[in-house]
Formats: sequence, C-alpha cells, structure tokens
Amino acid sequence: MIISNAPCSWGINYPTGNNYSWQEYLDEVAQAGYRGTELGPFGFLPKNSNLLKDELAKRDLTMIGATHAHSFGDAGSGPVLMQTLRELAPLLVSLGAHHLVIMDESNWYPQGHEGELDEAGWAGLTRMVRDAQTLVEGEFGLKLSFHPHIGTAVEREHQIDRLLDQTEIDLCFDTGHHAFWDQDPLAYMGHVFPRIAYMHLKNVDSAVRQRVLDGNLSVAQSYGAGVMCPLPDGVVNIGSIMSLLAERDFSGPVVVEQDIATDATETPLQLAIRNFAYMNEIAK
Repeated sequence: MIISNAPCSWGINYPTGNNYSWQEYLDEVAQAGYRGTELGPFGFLPKNSNLLKDELAKRDLTMIGATHAHSFGDAGSGPVLMQTLRELAPLLVSLGAHHLVIMDESNWYPQGHEGELDEAGWAGLTRMVRDAQTLVEGEFGLKLSFHPHIGTAVEREHQIDRLLDQTEIDLCFDTGHHAFWDQDPLAYMGHVFPRIAYMHLKNVDSAVRQRVLDGNLSVAQSYGAGVMCPLPDGVVNIGSIMSLLAERDFSGPVVVEQDIATDATETPLQLAIRNFAYMNEIAK
C-alpha cells in the first residue's frame, strides 16, 4: 500500500499565494518519505503533463489523484463544475492517476450557517454529483468519490447516508472530518465500507473539538487552533482504521493530510516526517 500525502499538508489550499513553490512541495513530500501525492488545488502543480511527469519521476513520486472543492450549495454552478472537470480529469489520466475526489466548499456558507441547504439546494447538490460521476467515470474512466467535509452540507452521518442513498457516488472517507462532530469513524466505516473508495487520514484534538461542540469556537477558527492534530496525537485510533482497511482488503488510495495550526512549532516537512514515521510504526 502506497502512503501518500497532499499539498494541503503544506498549507497549500489555493493555486496561487502559497508559502511554497510547487518544486519545493514536491521536494519536501518526497524527502518526507511519501511515494504518492495528490495534485492539490488545480493549477498549483503544472498543468503541462509532460513537465509534471518528468518532475514526479525525478523524485520517485506517483500521482494518485486529486481532490477538487466546488460550491455544491450553489445550485446554478453545475456548468462551472463540469467545465473544470473536463480540464482536470484528462490531466489526471495522462499522469496515470485513477481517482478524482470532489467535495463541497465550506467557504461558500455564511459563518454559523454551515451546511444549511433547503430542499432545492440539496436537489442541486445531488444533481451535480450525479452529472459529475457520469462525466468523470463514463467519459474519462476515473473513479469519482465524494469527500464529506466539516462546514458543508455533507458532514454528519445522516447527511452522508442521504447522499449515498440518493446517488451512486462512493466516498472519500476522512477520519478527521468524521470525528470532528464526535462521530465514530471506525464504526461508520464498518457500516458503509463497500461505498468507501478513497481514504484521507487525519486526527482530531479532543480539547479543541470540545470548544467547538460547546459553542466557544467556530468551525473556521478551529483549524488555526489545531483541531486537526498530528496522527499520533488525536482521538482517532489510526491503527484500528488501518487494521480495518487491511482486514477488508482495501485497495484504494490512502492519503495522510495535516492541517497546520497557527502556532505550530513544527514545519510542514517535520510534521509530514512524523506522520510518516507513525504510519510505518503502526504497520509493524
């Protein structure tokens, strides 16, 4: 099993305006020991497939897929999504990747009203998901998955259940985003395992999470406060998660992600190395 990482672990959430160049990111993710990487925000890594192939090969890296955020709460934004996917999917195919992940954009929702969609809004979301799956899987042969994400319309178990019931999409299951609302990721994985195609590994700091649950910290503020902590330090038993994946012969990508706290004392490279060492340790 290839353990991969992603540009978001270096604080790279947008195509431009980042603290790291794409060359620096590739250098460091390889230096940390990972052999796979996600594409990151579309446009951060080169769109020139020949150039990117060469740069990945120099560092013994494999492109395993991409995670694309879109404002699924905006029912009229379907054409924008489809246009982007028609550009993004063939790049992934040319790089030998087999997966594309989509997720709702939390910044679209007003603070304090995260994930609130009326029936028309939900119908628009599911319609876009179905259209995206038809395009990505039918025309490009990639596996499309949906990533439940805090601060969006698909974050709690009843919302995930509804999405799975009303579409044929499978999940990119994120352990940290599931545990954020004090939900049990291991139990839920057992419930929906046949619909999990892709894994994101994150962990959650229980003290910061409790401040959110108590109403003393917003979802947006929790990131900077370090709610998504290093893999060894949180409430999610990552070892049990990996054991379940092994027991069920999971064959999809496994990607470590690490959001960076505002007062973090470790660099993204140091965190990536520590998380990779932890993954190696629990694999013994």
